Amino acid sequence: MDPRAGLEAMPPGGGEGEGEGEHGITVQSHPPATVRLDEDDPPHSTPPLSDVPPVASKKQNLEQEQQPMPNVPEGALVEILSRVPYRSLCRFKCVSKPWLALCSAPDIRKRSPQTLSGFFYYEGQRLCFRNLSGRGPPLDPSLPFLRHSYKNVHVEQFCDSLLLCNCWNSCFSSKRDYVVCNPATQEWIVLPPVVFLGQDQEVSHDCPPSVYLGFEAAVPSRFVVFATPYNRGGLSGEMAIYSSETGQWTYVQTKWASESLLELTRNIRVFLNGTMHLSTRYNYNTMLTVDAEGKVWREIPMPSPKKSVIFCIGQSQGRLYAWQMAYRYGCELYIWVLEDYGTGKWAQKHTVNVLELFGRHCRKDGQYYEMFAFHPDCNVIFLTDEKEMTVSYDMDSQKVSVICTKGMKGMPYTPCFAELQSASH
Repeated sequence: MDPRAGLEAMPPGGGEGEGEGEHGITVQSHPPATVRLDEDDPPHSTPPLSDVPPVASKKQNLEQEQQPMPNVPEGALVEILSRVPYRSLCRFKCVSKPWLALCSAPDIRKRSPQTLSGFFYYEGQRLCFRNLSGRGPPLDPSLPFLRHSYKNVHVEQFCDSLLLCNCWNSCFSSKRDYVVCNPATQEWIVLPPVVFLGQDQEVSHDCPPSVYLGFEAAVPSRFVVFATPYNRGGLSGEMAIYSSETGQWTYVQTKWASESLLELTRNIRVFLNGTMHLSTRYNYNTMLTVDAEGKVWREIPMPSPKKSVIFCIGQSQGRLYAWQMAYRYGCELYIWVLEDYGTGKWAQKHTVNVLELFGRHCRKDGQYYEMFAFHPDCNVIFLTDEKEMTVSYDMDSQKVSVICTKGMKGMPYTPCFAELQSASH
């Protein structure tokens, strides 16, 4: 199933958290043009009606419902259906009652591959969710299943299907918990306190560490959390890594060569192929990586040798991408892909005229644009002007789709129905 289908054909009634407004997505060719009726059609013309199939009798419907399942071994059938995209699985439920029962089996749903559902984003202090598919039950971004146990819930990190939250009831900082939750299944795990050398538990909450959540749908039962201690001057040389498989933090010494001059940005990170990729705030031409066991440490040069160039990173279809917005000549977006992970070789793949995507000829003073995400399953990117419009752009078909008529910088969310390992709730 084409993962872009939900972007190009979103119905006007799509669900959305927190009572949001615009649900529809308008599809345009590139460069954008106003959507109009076909000029070849005469005024008030009516398209020809297709042949209407005869209505089945009650007896025929009953016979269809009583049809046996396909003559395929049950184990093989489960394996086949567990590899079918979830939306297609929902359609199969309409075939008959036996198919409804089979496709509703929890084991199949847990393993069914998912695609991008929407974006979590903040409006001020309020967490919102923008549903791109327009299908399925609305997702409540207030995370009510956590608020049964905590008065205050603040989302620290997003990673594909999971959220890392800072939760507390008391006004005392030492009573806060880091919680990893799955909004699709409403499962959550409370992490044990992370305490670095020379810190007691209370001080570590007063100066909270920087945390980075890592999760991949290919290994849905496992997640990791990386934490670095609070340090105004950069990295302190120590890192803690939590694994859901062991339920414990492992403390390791960082092995990046120039770490004393670096400060990690919490929002620019990618977890891919079991490795966390972190961008740096002051040394823009370097990306730092560490694997989930804290054994492999690397520094990968970014595509441009200029230290003043700010890069963002993301992943799509199992590959790592970097992009940069340049305002020197209009507004150009440059996109690279890491072709050779071993040598750190980047290749420029796309150059996009951003003003054309938004139907504009020039950039106003003080107006900025930002690409904030890649679609995980196809060559679609998401951009915003931060004020009036957010769009998606299919780089293969060169189609532009308006997501909403306001600026939105969100984090991609792909639902996962697999159970969290050792989930405490």
